[in-house]
Amino acid sequence: MKPNIVIIGGSYGISKKIAEGLEPTAEVFTFSRSKSFDVLNDQLPLNDLPDVIDGVVYAPGTIKLKPFQSLKIEDFEDDFKVNALGAVKVLQALYPRLKNSQSPSVVLFSTVAVQKGMPYHASISMAKGAIEGLVRSLAIEWAPKIRVNAIAPSLTDTPLAAKITGNAKALEVTTEKHPLKRIGRDTDIAEMALFLLSSKSSWITGQVLSVDGGLSIA
Repeated sequence: MKPNIVIIGGSYGISKKIAEGLEPTAEVFTFSRSKSFDVLNDQLPLNDLPDVIDGVVYAPGTIKLKPFQSLKIEDFEDDFKVNALGAVKVLQALYPRLKNSQSPSVVLFSTVAVQKGMPYHASISMAKGAIEGLVRSLAIEWAPKIRVNAIAPSLTDTPLAAKITGNAKALEVTTEKHPLKRIGRDTDIAEMALFLLSSKSSWITGQVLSVDGGLSIA
């Protein structure tokens, strides 16, 4: 029987690659704004989902790169709602169905900026820092049944990062900062997510795994 995987934000970029990687061997249920689902304002249509959920990927994200003094309280609130509270809402809704699985796995997303410390990242670092705390807390609370991990990428070539990747000078500077001398590809991150959803990672939980071209140790 194919595992049932729910992806929130599965229409483009990393989450689309995750969905494509899963589709040959899993039943994939994707929910995103392009499919008329707003995680902050809409409820998951639980009646359309199976009683057993084997994996959840929460992939919505935001990029507001501004000096701290330029950030409004609303900026912090928006980032926190999309990145952290949206994940909480989804996981609370799906928890009973995750418990019905034999080996369920949850994959969330942080950012290299939480551990590395970067200028202009105050808002997103706060929001993703909350995700890292959530991962560690739920990994203990939901053990031994449900595994919970996160991926912390660096800059990745996706539509969300187009403002940076579309600027040749900014891209050159950013690329040079990475020890592997390139930014991420959506497939780099998707492959890690597929690993975490699979039985190959059955002894991994509570981890924030850096997939960042070495930037976090540079």
